[in-house]
Amino acid sequence: MQIIGCQLDIQWEDKEANFAAVRRMLGPAAATPSTLILLPEMFAVGFSMHVDRIAEDAGGATEQFLAELAAEHKAYVMAGVVGRQADGRGRNEAVVFEPTGRRIARYTKLNPFSLGGETKRYARGDDVQVVGVGPWQLAPFVCYDLRFPEIFRRAVQRGANLMVVIANWPVVRIDHWTALLAARAIENQAYVVGLNRTGRDPHLVYSGRSVVFDPHGQRVTQLDDQPGLLAAQLDLGGLERYRHAFPALCDLRPEFLPKLP
Repeated sequence: MQIIGCQLDIQWEDKEANFAAVRRMLGPAAATPSTLILLPEMFAVGFSMHVDRIAEDAGGATEQFLAELAAEHKAYVMAGVVGRQADGRGRNEAVVFEPTGRRIARYTKLNPFSLGGETKRYARGDDVQVVGVGPWQLAPFVCYDLRFPEIFRRAVQRGANLMVVIANWPVVRIDHWTALLAARAIENQAYVVGLNRTGRDPHLVYSGRSVVFDPHGQRVTQLDDQPGLLAAQLDLGGLERYRHAFPALCDLRPEFLPKLP
């Protein structure tokens, strides 16, 4: 599978500007029906707590844009959107669309970032999700989720072999970003993709460093701190051979695993 990730300098709460930026970045990209296009957490607005201004109902403008993007490129698309709850709180979500433009997954961030006030404005999700993307089993995660290995382990229990973390991860903790992504790849014998933003918002500075780790924890490719496209080819056959040759996942102790509902 081919991965194409857009490491954006997100314009603050300006959906149309960010839609246009995505289209410009993807213009020269050679997507195929098996490509997975990735956009960051809250890519259309930035990491904003102004839920009343930015949240949308299901099928709103941002999801319409993503559906069109998937259909135009004939590719899978995963991106961050801001949903709305009946109680007025938002939902920090990752949605996945298939090449026809049909939405096939909606995941809500399980661990809102309490230090940044996200828990006051956004509802927590209920469970991990794993969705088929071609022959791959994709588990979407959002930013702060990365610090909680137990939810990645639950995804592996459900068959995940590709984990994607979309983020607005600030420069002040960027070394944690790369270390934790590599750890999630090694311990779960899976490909792990981290797609971050760059630039700045009214509160924080972001340094990108979007990256792909293979199941050995080796970097396949990584970006610097500038806007750009993260591109990589993932090898499913190689992953399966590695899991067979070194069956560490078979040695998991069931009594210590996250309990499946």
